[in-house]
Amino acid sequence: MSERAVLHVKGRILVGPDEVRDELWVVDGRISYDRPAAARDIRTVDGWVLPGLVDAHCHVGLDRHGAVPEDVAEKQALTDRDAGALLLRDAGSPSDTRWTDDRDDLPKIIRAGRHIARTRRYIRGYAWEVEPDDLVAHVAREARRGDGWVKLVGDWIDRDLGDLSACWPRGAVEAAIAEAHRLGARVTAHCFAEDSLRDLVEAGIDCVEHATGLTDETIPLFAERGVAIVPTLVNIATFPALADGGESKFPRWSAHMRRLHERRYDTVRSAHDAGIPVFVGTDAGGSLPHGLAADEVAELTKAGIPPVEALAASTWAARAWLGRPGLDEGAPADLVVYASDPRADVRVLTDPRRVVLNGRVVG
Repeated sequence: MSERAVLHVKGRILVGPDEVRDELWVVDGRISYDRPAAARDIRTVDGWVLPGLVDAHCHVGLDRHGAVPEDVAEKQALTDRDAGALLLRDAGSPSDTRWTDDRDDLPKIIRAGRHIARTRRYIRGYAWEVEPDDLVAHVAREARRGDGWVKLVGDWIDRDLGDLSACWPRGAVEAAIAEAHRLGARVTAHCFAEDSLRDLVEAGIDCVEHATGLTDETIPLFAERGVAIVPTLVNIATFPALADGGESKFPRWSAHMRRLHERRYDTVRSAHDAGIPVFVGTDAGGSLPHGLAADEVAELTKAGIPPVEALAASTWAARAWLGRPGLDEGAPADLVVYASDPRADVRVLTDPRRVVLNGRVVG
């Protein structure tokens, strides 16, 4: 398309779960619902249209060993883009991916800086590893480096205990979260187990990743405080293999991981039914490949979340939660076109007909 070309998108434009329009126009990379005057060079695409999907938990610039070169990070971002995920919340990475902001062919990234973990209590090479007295200073640093988010590691295996346990004392997380909020950043935390959740929520955390340790006691607390969760069910599916690998050395941990896995769908459904905001995230970029947002939407439906609400968790609701527009008048034209109605069958998300990013057809 030339610089002044106009894209005409027609069919069924899903502006919201219940708001459907027949067409939109893309002029200078932005959405308009008014036909432009004197448009000459017009390209038309048609189908069922959604805002670009959101992967609210992934890691561009990271693999199982740590930071990756820029060409690998580029491939990760392009894989997400081609799968329709055009807005990514990078939930912790040691790589500096700011260079992607200058590329209008790559998804938009909201960064949480680098993970902050307790010393020797996370994957080697991923996080800043600090003790509680230094937590506030590192949170302040990452709040300034990120895009409005900070990522803590809330629990991890304690090798002396032989099981998952909370990483931080209550006072340390209270001070750290307060400092992040003072600097205008929200805080999220990696949490598999049960015992870190109450302290984090009562300390004012904004989101919890994975949240497999939610129970009947903590679910009402999350709902009351409006704390969101990003379940990453495609990642939780790896728990049995992880448990098998650690069985001989950490049998207690292995058994715990299996229990968390077995009840994963019940946990997510109970959280949703209680009114906890649930969003789509894949945890891609560690051991998982990118491009799995559609698979995670399908996993949420397996957990019992209604299809339209599972879809919203990666589109309209997710974008509103992250403070980014959807198919709004004047918004950047980031959208995905499908052959059939994704509200009727979310499996269509795995097969985009067209991907439009910043007003350009890129896939």
